Amino acid sequence: MAKKGNILVIDDEEVMRDVLENLLSGEGYRVDLAKTGEEGIARYADRPADVVLLDVSMPGMGGLRALEEILKIDPEAVILMITAYATFETAISAWQRGAYNCLRKPFDNADVLKLVAAGIRRRRKDEERRTLKRSMRKAGVEIIARSERMQRVLELVAQVAPARTTILVQGESGTGKELVARAVHNQSPREDQPFVTVNSGNIPTELLESELFGHLRGAFTGAIAAKKGLFEVADTGSIFLDEIGNISLETQSKLLRVIQEREFIPIGDTNPRRVDVRIIAATNVSLKQAVDEGTFREDLFYRLNVITIDLPPLRERVEDIIPLAQHFIQKYAEENGRQISETLDVDVVRALESYHWPGNIRELENAIERAVIISRSDRITLDELREEVLHPPSGSRSRGAGRVAAEIDVAGGISFYDEVNAFQKDLILRALEITNGHQSKAAKLLGMNTTTLNSKIKYFGIR
Repeated sequence: MAKKGNILVIDDEEVMRDVLENLLSGEGYRVDLAKTGEEGIARYADRPADVVLLDVSMPGMGGLRALEEILKIDPEAVILMITAYATFETAISAWQRGAYNCLRKPFDNADVLKLVAAGIRRRRKDEERRTLKRSMRKAGVEIIARSERMQRVLELVAQVAPARTTILVQGESGTGKELVARAVHNQSPREDQPFVTVNSGNIPTELLESELFGHLRGAFTGAIAAKKGLFEVADTGSIFLDEIGNISLETQSKLLRVIQEREFIPIGDTNPRRVDVRIIAATNVSLKQAVDEGTFREDLFYRLNVITIDLPPLRERVEDIIPLAQHFIQKYAEENGRQISETLDVDVVRALESYHWPGNIRELENAIERAVIISRSDRITLDELREEVLHPPSGSRSRGAGRVAAEIDVAGGISFYDEVNAFQKDLILRALEITNGHQSKAAKLLGMNTTTLNSKIKYFGIR
């Protein structure tokens, strides 16, 4: 039978190792065995497995410690914890430390095979993502993305980059729209050609047309010399039009001609000039709403909106906050000649993940740069974080990390029942994630019967 994947079983009980080896090898998996945490770590270092089955309770090095050590070797290791003490606290602790899921003794063979198969799929998907990241680094762009939503963005970027199609990147300020545009350009056949950036919001309306299309000498007062426009500079390459919603209707009509006819006329000239330029536009406002309000041309909107890449705000991609923070620690420590550890204490992680980051990645980067500069030790602590991060206004905390942090405003108070409901919903979501959506197992973790859990799932609209 063809081998479907490599499984490492780490368990001090010989009977358990034999049972799992027979079960998994019979299904076509190659199985390695280890009877201690130390032995399991050494085996994983020698030959990484697709999935690790790791007992929580073992003599010597316990399973949770072994979990941490394996994740140091391979941060994306897929580890299923085996425990006879599947309390909610144990499961949450293992999950928070990086375990993929938990398996309770005594277990059904079907459950083991289902979780292992899911782990294999997860491993294969992670490998595809690593390949995608390597291709982006090779292209000179590194986008840090651990969250599922940003992974989908990277996959879409890789898919559309080779085409000539116009792209519209949508997202709040500070979400990395220019970085995505560069990733598109750098993975396209135009990668060796110019990449020109135009920030439409920073150029006065009366000057933007000249910047984009150029002008002849004497075309207007002050035009003492001819000037080549940025579309001409970008010929054979790509042009990134940031904040495109800010341009005037007159300039929009000329931009539409460039897209449709691949030509433009410099100010003061009568002869059109042809260009081969890929347009990547970006906006932090709703262009559809601008069309409805009459401030943006509908025909231009549809020309730009062929391929749309939506960037989520940082508060909706909480999994990326700590990797981004660690990246910025390394960056600014090197720039400032500091030795600052990228490992963050639990209270710092909690503060960073709980804050809602209205300025998105740009605000996080500024916060980390400040922390690195003012730090008096080799670690970032709460003392280096801004006051608004530590004590945000009421209602401005993120619930994306699964934490409810209600703050009572003296004047307005809070809605007790809204906060209780939010807390219940977060707990249910966490339990369902740990159990891979298995409602009966989630109910056991939460100490309630399945019927009650099912009714709450329907009440909160959880899919």
